[in-house]
Formats: sequence, structure tokens, C-alpha cells
Amino acid sequence: MTLADLAPHPSPLPSSQGEASASDAGEARAYRRQSMPPLPRFVQIEPVGQCNLRCQMCAVQFRKDGPPHGPLAFLAFDDFKRLVEGFGDIDELQLQGLGEPTMHPQFFEMVAWASARGIRVSTNSNLTLWSERRARQCVESGLSALHVSLDAATPALYERIRRGAHFPKVMRNLRRVMTARRACGSALHVRVVTVLMRQNLHELPAIVRLVSAEGVRDMFVQYLCHDFEEHSLPDEYRPMRDFVHGQTLDEMPREALVAAFEAARTEAARCDVNLRLPTLERRAADASAPRCDWPWRGAYVSYRGDAMPCCMVGTPDRINFGNMLEQGVLRVWDGAGYRRFREQLAGDEPSPICRSCSLYRGIF
Repeated sequence: MTLADLAPHPSPLPSSQGEASASDAGEARAYRRQSMPPLPRFVQIEPVGQCNLRCQMCAVQFRKDGPPHGPLAFLAFDDFKRLVEGFGDIDELQLQGLGEPTMHPQFFEMVAWASARGIRVSTNSNLTLWSERRARQCVESGLSALHVSLDAATPALYERIRRGAHFPKVMRNLRRVMTARRACGSALHVRVVTVLMRQNLHELPAIVRLVSAEGVRDMFVQYLCHDFEEHSLPDEYRPMRDFVHGQTLDEMPREALVAAFEAARTEAARCDVNLRLPTLERRAADASAPRCDWPWRGAYVSYRGDAMPCCMVGTPDRINFGNMLEQGVLRVWDGAGYRRFREQLAGDEPSPICRSCSLYRGIF
């Protein structure tokens, strides 16, 4: 799972989408002044801290979690339940992190347990480990939404980006999911997520065609989500900085992006695909505009229980506020680390890790 695949985030404050009224903007500012907001109703929990792939744009390849560095990086089922119960009334749970969620042998049991509590549960998957049985489990578990990572329409490019994956197998497993969904009359929402880079921009229209051919009607396209430029970046993640520099579209001529986006929109209209494209503006948005509400509206917790500001951070050795399994959910949520981070983010001097984030910069 890549950082960019973690795109879904809490419902934004009123002024962070569309044309906001003065009262909306005031509400957003007032909300951000709360250094200790209520417990969030949107939670993202990482069930697995390791992955079976080594995708080029994913920091999980540099984490020292799971074999060969240590034991399996899986969240224990009882700890998962403790976290969910600690947050209280959750509306939405994204059961995903940097690792591949479905590596967990009890993943669909987790989904079913949370779904039975009335929680909307979603996840991302690279689909490399699936089978007909897992496809049936998926649609029968109560999972609300499945986001499938697909960054190319040709085997060579896909397998170069998502190292260790086998393109024909992934497409076969996507068909299994769609077949099981139809057979069960399931309302499962299936969406393809594409991380857009220099190396795959030219395949964007072809990915739209491929998505449509497999019966998927929603596609979410996003840029690389972080440039890893914070001064405190641990040394082991520095290769990520170099990769982003080589693949970011920041310096891509605008006309090239416009052409690719227009071709993709044309294909989407022809194929009846609901296509979300990112902004064409590749520079930071107005500094006075409200930026990000993650630390107020949502929580992101690693498989170890470490609380991070958001999914864009991805890994707790970059920044974390404490361990919710050891210290308790409320104690960490209301703790000094979270409070200070919120105060910084609400002001003019946010944490450096935020200044390097495309969501904060308004270009996601």
C-alpha cells in the first residue's frame, strides 16, 4: 500500500471545499482553535505494517517492521477491538495503512466485527493475494468500499511500479471481486485508485478504458502525496525523497497535463466512468485558505497502536503522539503532542511534515 493510496480522509470542514461563506470560514477557524476536540467519528487503523510488494512510491519498503527484521507486523484482533471501542461512536473506519491489509489472516473477521457495530468499513488492496474465496469473503463481510490500487494499463509498467506484483493475476482477482459482487447482489463500492507520476501519465486514458472493461465505474486519480522534505526525515527514507523528485509532476509542462487529463475525461465520458482527477495547479494554494482538518476530524493509528497526525505521514518513526494501546485512546488524543500539533497546524507555522504534504499545500 502506498502513501498515495491512503487518500480518503475525514469529511472536510465547510470552507475546505467549493465556495465557502464567511460563516463557514469562521466555523472552520473556530473548530481549529480547539486543541482538544471531541473524539473523532472517522478512524483509520493499520491492520498490517508490512507488505508483500515493494512499490516504488511506498515508504513501507524502508520500514523495519515484519520479517526479516522481526515478527509479523499484524495488529492482534483483541487490540483492534480495544482501539475501536476506545474511540466510542465511530461512523467510518478505514481498515488500511502502509501494509497490504489482506495479509492479515483475520482481516475479514475484523471487517465483519466492525460492520456488525454499524460502522462503515473500507479498505485499499493491491489484490495480489486474493482468490475466489477471498472475493466472496469480501462481499459477504459487510465491507462498504474497496479501493483497488492500479497505476498502469500495461503489464510491463505496472510491474515496474509495483515491484513483486503480477499484472494478469491482479486483473484476474479484480474480475473475481466484480463477479462475486454481482452474484451476491452486493452494494460493495469498488473504486480504482491511480497514483499519477511522470512514468505513467501517458497511460492515463488507457487505465480508464481498462477500468471500464472490468465493470468498475469509479476511478480516483491522485498525485504523489508527500515530498519527504522535512528536515527530521529518518535517513532510511531518503531514497523516497529522490524518487519523488524524479517522478513528481510539479515541473511537468502544463500543456502535457492538460492533454492527458482531457484525453482521460473523454474516455471516461465514453466509457461511463466517474473519474476524479486532481487539480492542474501544481503550486501551493493561497496560504490564507484553510488547509487540513485531519488532526481534528480523524485519527490514524499504526498496527502497534502509535497515533499519527494522518495517513499522509504513513509511518510513526517520522512523527507520532504516543501509543493508544498502551496509554489509551483518549489520553493520547487529548495529550500534549496532539495539542501542540493542532496549534501549529491552525497557525502560521505548521509542522515541517505538513508543509511537505500535497493535501496541506492544496494540490492533492
